[in-house]
Amino acid sequence: MTVRTYTTLAAALSVLVAYHAFAQGNKGKPAAAPTAKKLFCWEEKGQRVCSDALPADAVNVARDEISATSGLRTGGVDRAMTEEERAQAAIAAQQAQIDAAAADMRRRTDAAMLLSYRSEDELRRVFDERTAIVDNNVRTASYNTVSLRDGLISLLQTAGDNELAGRPVRKEVAASIHQRHAELVRTRRLQQSFEKQRAELDVEIADILQRFRAMKGVSPEQAEEAALKSATTPEAPAPVRK
Repeated sequence: MTVRTYTTLAAALSVLVAYHAFAQGNKGKPAAAPTAKKLFCWEEKGQRVCSDALPADAVNVARDEISATSGLRTGGVDRAMTEEERAQAAIAAQQAQIDAAAADMRRRTDAAMLLSYRSEDELRRVFDERTAIVDNNVRTASYNTVSLRDGLISLLQTAGDNELAGRPVRKEVAASIHQRHAELVRTRRLQQSFEKQRAELDVEIADILQRFRAMKGVSPEQAEEAALKSATTPEAPAPVRK
């Protein structure tokens, strides 16, 4: 046997030893799973459509994600919100902030009423600040509602004149009408929310004043007499600095 034959046998033996060691080291370990493919299924013109690629026009549509291996549903995506739904969500978020601010103010008012205020007039000043804020919100929302409505009426008149004259309504005008209408609906609902808050504030003020009088031992007659006296008494002029 030649030297070359011994060299070939030695190399083959080394490969066998290395393979045996690799097999022993990986014994019991699961094989790497291939990347799982999935299908996208959605409704299109009343038909159920499934594909392994999601087209651009189906990105905002509600869809299910299904494993191509098992055929089982693995996930899903809800449809994108419409402009009206986004407006509703914005109103709900803003109303939640308003309610949280009102609840916080209520807690602080009650604590201050128990600890700090010596008279009903001092307590009323706190409510005067809240009332002024809410009244300003109502006025601002009312002004915005009127402005948006007037602008929408103008756009609708322009579109109507074009249609009567046999001219097509431009896409920009139609888009502006749709956007202005959505803003008007959102602002009108916000105005209604502020108006409701203002009415609830009157009830809250009356309730807290009644509790304050009960804690101070003031009768309704005494409270009314004090209110009349406060209304007819002119405020003292501010001191003049020299």
